[in-house]
Amino acid sequence: MKIAVVILNWNGEALLERFLPSVMEFSQGADIYVVDNASSDGSVDFLKQHYPSIGIVENGSNGGFAKGYNDGLEHIEADVFCLLNSDVEVTPNWLGPIMDTFNSTPEASIIQPKILDLTKKDHFEYAGAAGGFIDMFGYPFCRGRIFQTIEKDEGQYNDIREVFWATGACMFIKSDVFHQLEGFDEDYFAHQEEIDLCWRAKNAGHKVYYVGHSSVYHLGGSTLSNMNPKKTFLNFRNSLYSITKNLPRKKALPLVFARLVLDGLAALRFVFQLKFDHCFAILRAHLSFYANFIKMYQKREKANFILKYYVATSIVWSYFVHQVENFNILVKD
Repeated sequence: MKIAVVILNWNGEALLERFLPSVMEFSQGADIYVVDNASSDGSVDFLKQHYPSIGIVENGSNGGFAKGYNDGLEHIEADVFCLLNSDVEVTPNWLGPIMDTFNSTPEASIIQPKILDLTKKDHFEYAGAAGGFIDMFGYPFCRGRIFQTIEKDEGQYNDIREVFWATGACMFIKSDVFHQLEGFDEDYFAHQEEIDLCWRAKNAGHKVYYVGHSSVYHLGGSTLSNMNPKKTFLNFRNSLYSITKNLPRKKALPLVFARLVLDGLAALRFVFQLKFDHCFAILRAHLSFYANFIKMYQKREKANFILKYYVATSIVWSYFVHQVENFNILVKD
């Protein structure tokens, strides 16, 4: 299988200089591309001067993560796309276990490796950890990360298993599946578009896997910190988008209402923490959702909806009331 490692870049010359060496060293057999979202910092000139073997796709504008990859991948031919953040350090033989799984598990259409924290290498990293899930209300969490609690990597997730979503920080996807799904939803701009993509893939009969024998280290927060109100806005709004688009009507509408109530409680919590900008971010997320509800509803998939999409009823209740902070306690396989 022909694999293309594709890095999306926007004004990330310093990140490319820091992280490209590991990608170049440990990605034997893969074609490497950088899709540039109209950078103005000299990124493209840097690549041409120092990495002439890397393919460069220059987008005409910065359309964010979703549109950036959608536009860029139209110009790249491969059997498998690896969508790799520009702030990821890869490890020796990181590609081998992934490709072995694709070859041995034909139903696997999307795969992610183990995502560890570059600044604390014995811990999982927030964006993906050991594979993603959602609860009944659509709140995302991971094996190895529930809300802001990050587990130490002690080999507890050194396995291969089906998960609900794979992180966009390092996502492998068969190119025909990506094109079949028409790529990412560009209305998301950034954040949680990978959850929507995986949800649509599962509705279409594909499977998402985690391979714990492949590891990468993610810096995280290079574009938006977890503490940035814009990230709060995008996460809350886009999560509502995904529920609206990917569940049967009889389930989606009651859950949207329940989520609006729960989001209101989250906003109130931000008030008590004196994080007023995050409270207003949730308000803006809801207003944006209302404005775009009809558009999202009309995007609903024609495929059969999967009914069992969650592995926990409420991580909000489990985490904040029962203080469950470990995936293996929350979810009993």
